[in-house]
Amino acid sequence: MTLDDLTSLVPASPKVRKFARELGVDINKVSGSERIGRVTEEDIKHFVANKSNKIENEKKIALEFSHSEFGNVEIKDIPRVKKISSKYLMNSWTTIPHVTNHDEADITEVEEFRNSLKDNYTGEKKKITPLAFIVKALTVTLKKFPNFNTSIDKIGDGKMTVKKYYHIGIAVDTQHGLMVPKLRNTNNKKISLISDELREISDKCKKLKIDKKELFGGSMTITSLGGIGGSFFTPIINFPEVAILGVGRTQKKQVFIDGKFMTRVMLPLSLSYDHRIIDGAEAARFNNDLKDNLGKNFAYNLSL
Repeated sequence: MTLDDLTSLVPASPKVRKFARELGVDINKVSGSERIGRVTEEDIKHFVANKSNKIENEKKIALEFSHSEFGNVEIKDIPRVKKISSKYLMNSWTTIPHVTNHDEADITEVEEFRNSLKDNYTGEKKKITPLAFIVKALTVTLKKFPNFNTSIDKIGDGKMTVKKYYHIGIAVDTQHGLMVPKLRNTNNKKISLISDELREISDKCKKLKIDKKELFGGSMTITSLGGIGGSFFTPIINFPEVAILGVGRTQKKQVFIDGKFMTRVMLPLSLSYDHRIIDGAEAARFNNDLKDNLGKNFAYNLSL
């Protein structure tokens, strides 16, 4: 880097520059609000939000010709559930600086344990969804990382709400659209009860019998593509939460352990988080703890 390059850079701290890099923002294009044009994190957030609004406005004026001019079309109403959720998604995407960490958890022993479960009376195999184990593991990790169990309700007032409860949101795919009911007090529930409640709330959502209040008041959300397919993705945070865990489909992979390759069951994890509250190092530690909780020691110490 030459002297000319250095003098052309806008003034900003190393932390702010790192923040800009993680969001994919060219900091030299950001107008600084502090003395001599120094750029802050707030300046970068405003830049990202304004860019999103600009893109949306460009989309609005880009449609110069009607679709029907090029062939037959059909006009349909957007499903009510999707119409309602869209405003929350837009608010989340434009106001929260999203960053996503991708990782994989070795759940070989958890899957072996889950598939070995049998009813004590009938001897039949117990049907407990893998998601129930993920919910329990996530709850344990949330206890260690309270920043992930917070909310910023008002932008700019410098305060955040730290929740003392553990209510895990579960994204349910229905014919009406995506719904996110909450599993309440997962820290006090056994795996078998969590599994039963997962089936119950999923059924209520699909039949549109879920109470509206049950869609609010969450700690953190899990969205799973495991039953459909795919590995890593970038889930949008469910406002006013500050993090969301995306789960992909498990795959058997050859993993190098103790000097040799072994076949292991690997679970893709995509953790999106609010960079105003959580930094990259904390997110990486969160993922590491979650992976430990989905590992063999967790499987052997579970209370069903």
